[in-house]
Amino acid sequence: MLGAIAGDIIGSVYEGRKQWMLERNTSFEPLFARGSRFTDDTVLTVAVADYLLNSRELVETLKAYANTYPRAGYGRAFRSWAQGDDDSPYNSYGNGSAMRVSPVAYAYDSLDEVLVHAKETAAVTHNHLEGIKGAQAVAACIFLARTGATKQDIAQYVAGRFHYDLDNSIEQIRWTYTFDSSCQGSVPQAIIAAMESTDFESAVRLAVSLGGDCDTLASMAGAIAEALYGGVPPSIADAAIAKLDDHLATMLNLFTTKFIASPS
Repeated sequence: MLGAIAGDIIGSVYEGRKQWMLERNTSFEPLFARGSRFTDDTVLTVAVADYLLNSRELVETLKAYANTYPRAGYGRAFRSWAQGDDDSPYNSYGNGSAMRVSPVAYAYDSLDEVLVHAKETAAVTHNHLEGIKGAQAVAACIFLARTGATKQDIAQYVAGRFHYDLDNSIEQIRWTYTFDSSCQGSVPQAIIAAMESTDFESAVRLAVSLGGDCDTLASMAGAIAEALYGGVPPSIADAAIAKLDDHLATMLNLFTTKFIASPS
């Protein structure tokens, strides 16, 4: 969960920046650039954690968080849903379902349960097949990583179950990749960044180097990398937490204490 938040904050200053689309590298400095901040990726990840921690109603919780943090950068369709009276899902296949799913991978003890509840957290808004698939794929990567699967095992499972093409490297796709906020156009790329990485930081840097929807790419890659490498490095964790307000930081701590820092 913290990996998703750190990735979101690190990538936040690069999304939509035309100059970054020309540069696209992994050596940007500092890691947390001036102006970096948490976005909707963080807010809705914490909302899912709150829902899991406190057995809250999911739609109510997502809407409450979105309206408490109205300037976090939500997509137009989600913002309209969050502000409206209609609780029905809107058939989205955007990557919003995948960016918020990481807490699910820690709250349950089997892959089958994780897949069921990943679908549940997606389908209240993103009930399109691709929206559900994206959430399940990210959650599966995290669960498999935290339970000891190798990168090769994870990649084989994701490719077989979700039919994502994970064969190309970040270097191969970087200069032809364009902004894509769909699950099918960003989840495989985030998974590749995590699989190709050598540590947490390199996963986030690889994701950001693609350009496009940088905060969400880095958030998804960071969530997977946290599980792959047994956590977020302390210096990165501290810098990310310092960017949160008291409520978000408290919810992160409560969820971590219950589901991540101690055995399930």
